Amino acid sequence: MNLKNVFPYIHYCNSRSQNDPRKLRSLITRTLQHHELILVTGGKGRFIVDNRSHTLQEGTLCYIRPDVLHTIEVDAREPISCLTVHFSYANIRYDDGAWSVGNEVHSLPLQDVQMLKNGYQIADTFKKLVDSWDSKRPGYELISKAYLLQLLFEISQHRQKQNENHAVSLKIEKVIEYMHLHIGQRVTLGELAELVHLSTYYLSRAFKSTTGYSVIEYFNKIKVDKAKELLAGEDKKVKDVARELGFADEFYFSRIFKRMEGISPSEYHGKIVHGL
Repeated sequence: MNLKNVFPYIHYCNSRSQNDPRKLRSLITRTLQHHELILVTGGKGRFIVDNRSHTLQEGTLCYIRPDVLHTIEVDAREPISCLTVHFSYANIRYDDGAWSVGNEVHSLPLQDVQMLKNGYQIADTFKKLVDSWDSKRPGYELISKAYLLQLLFEISQHRQKQNENHAVSLKIEKVIEYMHLHIGQRVTLGELAELVHLSTYYLSRAFKSTTGYSVIEYFNKIKVDKAKELLAGEDKKVKDVARELGFADEFYFSRIFKRMEGISPSEYHGKIVHGL
């Protein structure tokens, strides 16, 4: 899942413990106009969607899409306890110094139901999200949005780790580490593929799936992040920073920087660093 363009809006969150005195209906059939995530933390039940029935138990994660009829059945003797978040989102992009807002797609690339194995981190983030929303402390909406994005990212990563060869994930991490160690050099896709013994095609596909960026985009991104540090920390000329980061062409470096940051490196140095 590529989350870098997702801007969420939370409608509300709920939580239910096993000792909750509120009575829960045994059968809930409905259609929502927004998205919902449900993490079952205890009890038993069934979730029916698209004519398929799924068992609900501790560790079950359900994703409910907008405009999809679904039914939740609750066990009378062991009613479910759960955490829920109801939300909508928009796609917001920033390219070449311009913003664009697109409508949300009908559904996120999530499974309707999945059983989380070793999903402790997901459960912890979900609880922090609901607790933040319930607290209603100053800034709770912003903090809750951050937790929701973190939750979606962790769900995506959990699914990838389950579905992909773990060895490939380690290879991606090795490539990123190599990039940081050689940030001042020019590194080719072929060189990186040879480093981890993958074809350039397979590395490109796996890297994009894991990070949301192409290999070269990611390398340029960490170079630009480093350039911002250099421009802020020292009185260096743009051409010196470009050379230090392995760009033989100062103007190419400036184009990359402006595409990612919306301003040129010289403008960044003047307006942001020195407040001119």
